[in-house]
Amino acid sequence: MIPDERLELIFACCHPALAADAQVALTLSLVGGLTTPEIARAFIVPEATLAQRLVRAKRKIRDAGIPLRVPPEHLLPERLRTVLAAIYLVFNAGYGPPVRQELCAEAIRLALLLATLMPDEAEVHGLHALVLLQDARRDARVSPDGRLVLLDDQDRGLWDAAEIAQGRAALDRALARRLPGPYQLQAAIAALHGEPETDWREIALLYGRLLELTPSPVIELNRAVAVAMARGEAEGLALVDAIEGLDDYYLLHAARADLLRRIGRGTEAATAYERALALAPSDVERGFLRARLLEGADGDT
Repeated sequence: MIPDERLELIFACCHPALAADAQVALTLSLVGGLTTPEIARAFIVPEATLAQRLVRAKRKIRDAGIPLRVPPEHLLPERLRTVLAAIYLVFNAGYGPPVRQELCAEAIRLALLLATLMPDEAEVHGLHALVLLQDARRDARVSPDGRLVLLDDQDRGLWDAAEIAQGRAALDRALARRLPGPYQLQAAIAALHGEPETDWREIALLYGRLLELTPSPVIELNRAVAVAMARGEAEGLALVDAIEGLDDYYLLHAARADLLRRIGRGTEAATAYERALALAPSDVERGFLRARLLEGADGDT
């Protein structure tokens, strides 16, 4: 038995008869309490598209008589990948900005519970490590007056040292199983960002490996930024410009704007900042981009 009603419901929602994205969307709606616009942002799709996915998933459950119940214990591993994705997206919805601490705390609680329930699963420990290492920086990411603070400018005294230690211990437990996976790689990247000197070459290599395991334009973007930091803005910009499928993703335009500004193409940078500003989902992010457009700054969050 799974010793938690919410975790039970997540496993129940992740029924293999449904498409994987529908499983996660349904979980975020029924368990995470996220709204359709929030889930759409998590999937980087239009709200109408996401709404249709939810409708189709619920219709299939009804018409096919799919039982939303916890599967037998021996079937839990086959649903694990989708369960991990759902928990991580709940965390991301809370990570913001703006920060919704209750969602972050719930995702961390569920990740710990899952690590206790399935201690031999390396990726479970990888997810637990990732959410802890990211959450440790939460209080430093937004200033008291509501401004977004870049990673290099954050007050490390505000980072939660105990949470970082717990995250590193969870990552060690994951790596000890010698079964590498996407959450472990992301946790390793988060751990490298916490070092006194950021090893961008190593981060670029890890993003390259992550891209091999889980091809995604968002991971391509993260790798491009890491390559820019490791090998120069021009090389990173070429990679950003080759990415397809993220035209409505504000972070692509923000990253492109920053790289253009750094190599002296100010007019193009301003255009890219304006596009990012039009797409940014929160006042905190819009305020940051507006300041960058007017004043200029560089870094990574």
